[in-house]
Amino acid sequence: MPRMTSALAASLIIALAAAPARAADAVADFFKGKTVQVLIGFGPGGGYDLYARTLARYMGKHIPGNPTLVPQNMPGAGGVKAMNYLYNVARKDGTVIGTFARGLAIEPLLGHAQGTQFQATKFSWIGSVSNEVSVCAFWATSGIKTWDDLKTKNSVIGASAAGADSEIFPVVMRNMFKLPMKVVTGFSGGGADINLGMERGEVNGRCGWSWSSLLSQSRPLLDGKKINIVVQLALQKHEDLPNVPLIMDLPTSEQNKAALRLIASRQSIARPFAAPPGVPADRLNALRAAFDATMKDPQFLAEAKRLDLEVRPVNGADVQKLISDVYASPPEVVKLAQAAERSRP
Repeated sequence: MPRMTSALAASLIIALAAAPARAADAVADFFKGKTVQVLIGFGPGGGYDLYARTLARYMGKHIPGNPTLVPQNMPGAGGVKAMNYLYNVARKDGTVIGTFARGLAIEPLLGHAQGTQFQATKFSWIGSVSNEVSVCAFWATSGIKTWDDLKTKNSVIGASAAGADSEIFPVVMRNMFKLPMKVVTGFSGGGADINLGMERGEVNGRCGWSWSSLLSQSRPLLDGKKINIVVQLALQKHEDLPNVPLIMDLPTSEQNKAALRLIASRQSIARPFAAPPGVPADRLNALRAAFDATMKDPQFLAEAKRLDLEVRPVNGADVQKLISDVYASPPEVVKLAQAAERSRP
């Protein structure tokens, strides 16, 4: 009898030890020889496109079965078209993933649900390549060098269009902190046009300016002391900016801080990737593990550095938690965030 019990125990141990291997084999068998679509919610040539295509070149070798990742642009409505397709139409077997504008996931919560056909909390979040920090920068001759200057001196901020980060963040700051600030949209050429506007004296500064983009595209303005960095816009400070105030440290009430966290949460998922709802757990886990491995891949990192792509990854579980926490915000906080985003106080 003891020998039989020992034999059964040994068999059970062997079976339990073999279970993960069988699961991994099942995932590898599924992905082997397959193509994984990488939907990109924008046209070719932009930042999201560049991040997605770079990721696609390396992530496949980290997925069991080594499928081929094929990027596919699906522009439309600022990424809403791709997000709706991913949620409602795309295969839910792990062979379709996508990327889209970082703010889209929370736009319905903030009252901008036009055209959206998804529930952000139900996506199978894979991760974000970057945890981004944006800044407000002012031309050196504007007289605005500090947060106190911004609170007391009139300023004009340039923005590309309503709904862009360059418009949302200064509007939120103006409304929430009662800043003597005017926001001017219409710089259709984007950041380069706003920079030119600062140089010409048409505007004093710009907000929602990605720190990584500033360094890669406008470093001479910083090195030449032509601009002053006044505040950083994110949930956490960037290591490059230890002495620049963080917007999250400035609110005067806990409700304001909660509302700002809701709005600024998009910065933590600056380059998000997700799969449709309902992807089998073992395949989602494999995709997340492959994404994490790619973020440490020396070849991927070398190419990202060459392309000036900032890599500050956030794993899929943390993205999922962030989205869930944001959508669990109390109604009064959501109303405050919605009010802060309105163009007119």
